[in-house]
Amino acid sequence: MTHSADIMEQQRLALQADLDSRKTQAERNRLGQFATPTALARDILEYAATLLSPREQVHFLDPAIGTGAFYSALLNTFPRQRIAEAAGFEIDPFYGQPAGLIWQHSNLTLKISDFTHEEPSTRFNLVICNPPYVRHHHIQSGDKERLFLRSFKTSGMKLSGLAGLYCHFLGLAHAWMAEGGVAGWLIPSEFMDVNYGQVVKQYLLQRVTLLHIHRFDPNDVQFADALVSSSVVLFRNTPPPADHCVTFSFGGALSAPKISRQIPAKALARETKWTRFPVSEIRGRKVVPTIADFFRITRGIATGDNGFFILDEENITKRGLPRELFRPILPSPRYLPEDEVSSDKDGNPQVGRRLFFLDTHLGEDDIRSRFPTLWAYLEDGKTRRVHEGYICSHRSPWYVQENRPPAPIVCTYLGRGDARSGRPFRFILNNSQATVANVYLAMYPTPLLMRYMARDPGLIRRVWQELNTITPEQLLDEGRVYGGGLHKLEPKELANVDASLIAELLPGFERGVKLTQPDMFGEGELAA
Repeated sequence: MTHSADIMEQQRLALQADLDSRKTQAERNRLGQFATPTALARDILEYAATLLSPREQVHFLDPAIGTGAFYSALLNTFPRQRIAEAAGFEIDPFYGQPAGLIWQHSNLTLKISDFTHEEPSTRFNLVICNPPYVRHHHIQSGDKERLFLRSFKTSGMKLSGLAGLYCHFLGLAHAWMAEGGVAGWLIPSEFMDVNYGQVVKQYLLQRVTLLHIHRFDPNDVQFADALVSSSVVLFRNTPPPADHCVTFSFGGALSAPKISRQIPAKALARETKWTRFPVSEIRGRKVVPTIADFFRITRGIATGDNGFFILDEENITKRGLPRELFRPILPSPRYLPEDEVSSDKDGNPQVGRRLFFLDTHLGEDDIRSRFPTLWAYLEDGKTRRVHEGYICSHRSPWYVQENRPPAPIVCTYLGRGDARSGRPFRFILNNSQATVANVYLAMYPTPLLMRYMARDPGLIRRVWQELNTITPEQLLDEGRVYGGGLHKLEPKELANVDASLIAELLPGFERGVKLTQPDMFGEGELAA
């Protein structure tokens, strides 16, 4: 049996490689077509087999079967007499038709069809799937509405418009599962951290019994052609028992992880970032000061086209553009070797690359009459279709930028956990009048911190020094990670980081105070 299954798998792998080579990377990305490696598919099936009763007949379903990696693993795992039936759906005949020929003499029923349109049949006790990782912006608006309604009807999940197609596959497959059946899903880990994943987590905690989540080391990308941090989610189609605990594991294989821990479901219900587990401890209910108490955090400017809107001094002069309509902006982090930016007498940053971005609210008629060289530059931008880009096309006029005053402290937005400095993210003290692009997070003091700063001008430097004592683990705990070990911090994630050390710098600090003193944006009455 094993020998025959191995031969079939070799034939399937050869077919997979041939078909993949005949599609472009862009085509496969658009449809989320990333085949499951053989060893991983077998690991998942072997683990899932331990969750079924030893003599239970297997009714297998793969809603996105591709060429049949999981079906092949099924044959390698179970005796043929235990497999009562096996079914799979594949939307793309390019893969589905050749796969059908490979498995034509097996008991697999392979239908070339869009699973999301199929009427469910509640009889499958083993649902295993690597669903298409199609991001929300590749799903047509009409399909989004249809998927939203069907996912809600079958699983109770009210998925956001930002949810990827894999979330809808998870919800729709619920209606195909037999009572007590087991499901194993190979999906991106991002659902554990992002806002749209909240309803997925509620489903896993409330509608089914979540058994195990294994997260692969992001430095060990499971799919060589997809920069995605992956996880395996296993659950049983039964209501969760009282005081239930879920196994979280990390690194290595599902069957042999580097680290594993039991996490109470009650703790998961309180935790917004599940990727903290199993490495980090369960957070207690103790309320501690966070960075949000002291800073309002926002992404830097998304110009719409940095190459057009951001120029160096030489280019501004060469084109005869009006210098008064350009503001200084910090270069990207790789051009800032130091973590403190000094300023010249005009407020310009003293850095190797001095850059400036176009920042004007003047109308086109004013620019044409008062600044003809800038008018010509904007017209040149139109010939290059800059104004038709997504960001520019949603602004009026198309060249107007967001309001981002200079921030006294900025934080890098992306970083690696294995950075040579040992710090995945950098806090930079900005003594200049330069703003930042969206490769940074801009940190503006809240009214509370501004009141302390008014009495102590040197305070902001000491706060910056304390920020740099925050451990990499604390920052990585709040951020999210992608395949290849790339970490990202969103504003709300940085805002959640423990800032007890900053609180110790402020005599009489009290959380929850409201002050009317305006913040850096000129707005007042913000909660501290």
